Amino acid sequence: MSLKAGIVGLPNVGKSTLFNALTDAGAHAANYPFATIDPNIGVVNVPDSRLKTLADIVKPQRTVPTAYEFIDIAGLVKNASKGEGLGNRFLAQIREVDAILHVVRCFENGDIPHVDGNIDAVRDVETLNVELIMADLEVVDNRIPKIRKKARLEVDKEIKREYELFSVLKEALLEGKPLRNLSFTKEERRMLKPYGFLTMKPILYVANVSEGALLEENHPQLQALRNHAEEEGSALLEICAQMEEELIALDVEERQEYLETFELNSTGLERMIVKTYELLDLETFFTHNAKEARAWTFQKGMTAYECAGLIHTDFQRGFIKAEVIPFHVLQEHGSIAGVKEKGKMRLEGKEYKVQDGDIILFKFNV
Repeated sequence: MSLKAGIVGLPNVGKSTLFNALTDAGAHAANYPFATIDPNIGVVNVPDSRLKTLADIVKPQRTVPTAYEFIDIAGLVKNASKGEGLGNRFLAQIREVDAILHVVRCFENGDIPHVDGNIDAVRDVETLNVELIMADLEVVDNRIPKIRKKARLEVDKEIKREYELFSVLKEALLEGKPLRNLSFTKEERRMLKPYGFLTMKPILYVANVSEGALLEENHPQLQALRNHAEEEGSALLEICAQMEEELIALDVEERQEYLETFELNSTGLERMIVKTYELLDLETFFTHNAKEARAWTFQKGMTAYECAGLIHTDFQRGFIKAEVIPFHVLQEHGSIAGVKEKGKMRLEGKEYKVQDGDIILFKFNV
């Protein structure tokens, strides 16, 4: 499973600049509303030094990192659900993403106008959250009339459960509550998954700040946004999109020196990946053979049987066992042969819960 995130925000908050910085894709960025109409899509490799170490040891023909896909859609404005600006039709382009990156403007720049006339991070967050709620409410309102009659006849129990669930969704949305604040059973999540509800998705607020604000302890807009995110229980990442875009042109040594000037030890992309992995409870396991060493993203708590299915359905269907070497064990002994000689390789069954950094060889028979 590769990670997919949708980038949303008001116009002129730096969404496309951030997209350029994260993906080096050269997306169109301009200082006027609605510069982005068609979505910008970029895929980046997830950096992981453990994969390089594994490749250096087993020497495969190629190395395949896991991937992170970004989808940058047109900026939304207040009342987009009523057709203001370009409307909210672009939200359909991110219904399949795993998480939403909400870029919030926290920087002042007289050359880049704000659509509402002044900078107010919390107001902007609330404006966009309302639009996400309205977009979900539209889906609910379109679905309920189609199933109401069948649900009341109580002939189809599945439809009846769906109708009752959608009635709960509608009540919450009308009260202005994001659906991620509700509790759902595993079965209910399965039922709702095809609809791609936007407010069910985990959200990461990305505070786009000036370079100076990175060193400022009590930046007013940033602090207000921090407080808001904390009250919501949402994640927050501080980033300077303009600086990140400038970093692209630097070599590795210059880039590190530049980051250290701002007391940072990693790029915005690297920090965003860490934050998103934490948000979604994602981890990484590795596989290898003569042809390739490869990283795989999985959700924390998945079993060896479930992880086998991420590689191929045949691996899952014919699962026999998994040969597991924790990364730190391979690093300690320096070779697969060395690990085996010391008896440090484990044989695990279907129910084994895969751990971050596990190096796995799946044995199967179909």
